[in-house]
Amino acid sequence: MDLKFKYEVKNLDQLEDAAIKFFEFLQAQSHKIVAFHGAMGAGKTTFIKALLKIMETADFGSSPTFALVSEYHSDVHGRIVHCDFYRLKTPEEAYDIGIEEILDDTCWCFVEWPEKLGNLLPHGCVHAKITDQNGLRIITASV
Repeated sequence: MDLKFKYEVKNLDQLEDAAIKFFEFLQAQSHKIVAFHGAMGAGKTTFIKALLKIMETADFGSSPTFALVSEYHSDVHGRIVHCDFYRLKTPEEAYDIGIEEILDDTCWCFVEWPEKLGNLLPHGCVHAKITDQNGLRIITASV
């Protein structure tokens, strides 16, 4: 995987600009599925909220940890699905929530804790990583 995107966020004031740049990067990719990797508390949900905002959804989202999957709508970008699979114990549990339909759809799909899915993610999806280095968030992505 070649690194294709990198952005450093020093404070929350830069988050929206990072989301704009990241979404520009995403629009140039062939997949609309984005797997977000990072430690607990790295800022995955916060960054996805910023993406939902710049994608002009009516609701900027919350962590779907309890529901596992949340859906949003944008008049500009259509259906957007946000999955938080932290609580999945096995990849097979994802079938119970309809992971096949979610991943086969043409909507934007942001997946937190993608490693919980095993090999269910399609080849070629975007893999983003958010790391926290003493308050400096580094967002990288590759395909």
